[in-house]
Order: sequence, then C-alpha cells, then structure tokens
Amino acid sequence: MSRAELIATARDNAAHVKAGTIAQADDVLMVPASKYTDPSRWQLEMDGIFRRIPLMLAVTAELPNPGDYKAMEAAGMPVIINRDRSGVVHAFVNMCSHRGAQLVAPGRGNSNRFTCPYHAWSYNQTGDLVGIFAEQDFGEIDKKCNSLTPLPVQERAGLIWVTLNPKSTLNISEFLCGYDDLLANWGFENWHFFDSRVVKGPNWKIAYDGYLDLYHLPILHKDTFGSDFPHRAIYYGWGPHQRAMGPDPSLLKLLDEPEEEWPTQSLLSGVWTIFPHISIASFDGGGRGVMLSQLFPGDTPEESFTVQNYLMEKPPATEEIAAEAKEQFKFLEYVVQEEDYATGLKQQRALKTGAKPEVMFGRNEEGGQNFHRWLDEILAASDEELPALFTRR
Repeated sequence: MSRAELIATARDNAAHVKAGTIAQADDVLMVPASKYTDPSRWQLEMDGIFRRIPLMLAVTAELPNPGDYKAMEAAGMPVIINRDRSGVVHAFVNMCSHRGAQLVAPGRGNSNRFTCPYHAWSYNQTGDLVGIFAEQDFGEIDKKCNSLTPLPVQERAGLIWVTLNPKSTLNISEFLCGYDDLLANWGFENWHFFDSRVVKGPNWKIAYDGYLDLYHLPILHKDTFGSDFPHRAIYYGWGPHQRAMGPDPSLLKLLDEPEEEWPTQSLLSGVWTIFPHISIASFDGGGRGVMLSQLFPGDTPEESFTVQNYLMEKPPATEEIAAEAKEQFKFLEYVVQEEDYATGLKQQRALKTGAKPEVMFGRNEEGGQNFHRWLDEILAASDEELPALFTRR
C-alpha cells in the first residue's frame, strides 16, 4: 500500500509538471509574530508539544546491536534509549530511583547494565533494579517497585520514537498516521550512521518553517545550491507530517513504464518532515545519503539546537568515499548555520521588536500553513481529544 501511495504522489507531481502548476492554499495565512517570541507561548509548546507527543529521538543505525544505548536530553528530559539482548528497544528517564542522579552521560555506548555514578545502584537492560550497593546497610525496599521509569517507545522504519510523558496513553502508531509505512521505503534500518553534530539556531518554529520552505532556496542559497534551484513546492500530508517536493520533470519518463518497474529511489525525492521536529533530505556526496535533522527548543523562546545526523545507504567502501561524505556533511552544516540559521537569528531579533504584528505564509507556502494549523490544533486539544486528531488523514 505504501508503494501505491508513492506512485500516486509521483503521478500527481507529474501532472503538475505537465500543467505548469502547483497546488496552492486557499488564501494567505497570517500568524501572530508573538508566537515566535512570547515566553508563555513557548512554555505552552514545551508542555503541549515536546513533552506530550512522540518525538523521533534516534535511528536504528545508532544502536544496531544488543546492549547499545544512546543517552541524550530532549526538551529538558534526560533520556536513555537502549536495545536489550533480545533486540527490543526500550526508553527510560535517565534517573536513578535512589536519589535522582543521571546514570549515563550523554552519548552512545554498549553496556549490559546501567550503574549510577553516585551510589552504584545498577539496572539491567530492561530497566529492572538489580543491584544496591551495601544493600545490607541500606534498609529493606522492594526492588520491583524501583525500576527505571519507562517511556513509551516504538521502533518503525529504522527510526525510534519516544514520548517524554511516562503516563502518556497516546498510541505512537496512530500518531504516525501511516507515514511510517512510506518512510519504510527508505530501508533506514539497514543504513550506516556516518556522523552527527549540533548546530545552534533561532526559535524552533523559525527553524522548522525553513524545513518546509522551498520558496527561499534560489535566493538565500544562490551561492551554495544555485539560483536555478526550484522554488515552487507541492505538499503531501499524513496527519501533521508532510513531504515537500518541487514539480519533478524526471518523473515524466516513468509514465510510459510499468509501475512495478518504477525505481523506489525515484519515488522518494523531496524533503520528508516528521512533526514536530524532524527533516530528512537526501544528497549524493560520497554515495547516497540523507541528512536527518532533529530540531529541539533551547532554554528560551529565542534559542534552538539541531542535531544533524548524516546517514549513508552503505558504509563508505574507501577512504575517498568517506572523505567525500565528510565534505558533503561539512557543506550542509555551513548552509544551515551560515545561511538558514544566521538569517533566522536576525529574523528573531526583528520579530522581537513588535514592529510587525504578524508574519505571512503565502498560498504557495502551504506547508508552513499546515504546520501552524496543526500546532494550534494540538495545543488546543485535551489529552482525551488528542488521539482523534490523528485518526483523520
């Protein structure tokens, strides 16, 4: 079914190529500028979005083996994601049950146990408390009631989603709205994790607006990507998750071929975004690769940081290919840091003046319009109402 959706999308895109059109929103959308600067709005987003709905926190390629783990902080929550000896992925709050110390420093590793650096309490791969230092002196407690705090987690399509609220009942599969079935066509579970780095940026929505915006490409990136880069976009949505792609003339050559012969790679072009904070864009430097960007709010409304992950379809077979991939990744860091985010930081300062009460998203910027509408709808929904939002597509 997912391949059928990719083919339908390709046919729709090809029809726009033939007609010289793009799908457009009904009208221009006005968004209050204060939504990018107001501390109360930012706190609402932290609580109502980042600490409430599933976030894509890791890729399978980061922890492919039993015992592998990744520790990180997401929206103020210290998290451990690990794979147990049977291959099942778990997620926990990175917090000892004794006095709350963090068990593992941020980073990746492999371990059969997590041992607290403060008092040496230890936990196994499934989060059970299995060891108490000098237990005979401590006093009697029930170990079964003092395991690590688990977080809802799901591994699909080579990607790992975690909900930061331990008590959340929101079904992660329902939240994905079938989008994970399309992402499965990439085969990320078999890709190679090449490298990652962190880039600091402006308010997280300014950064995310850019992920969905092809309009700026031949202007802001004229000296890097080129001024002839396509600026027109067509958006396809699965719940709040969106794929942005320009009218693609290369799809026309497929129309005369049997659909079963259409190469899957040709059907995966464009930018794939996962609400509320992921962008996946493909590149060919040093072999087929993608930059998977994980965007997180910072400590204030004016800050964000992005973890740029570079994945390759295959491990680099030679030092030359590895060097090419490294240069490609370095180039992409420059584009984001010195062009996208440098512009966004200036935009942030201008918006903070209040000189313009609103910002605009044109009819050609339907992706941004969809994002802001979904954002407002999710924030307005109660926990009980939230699942129903993701049952419509």
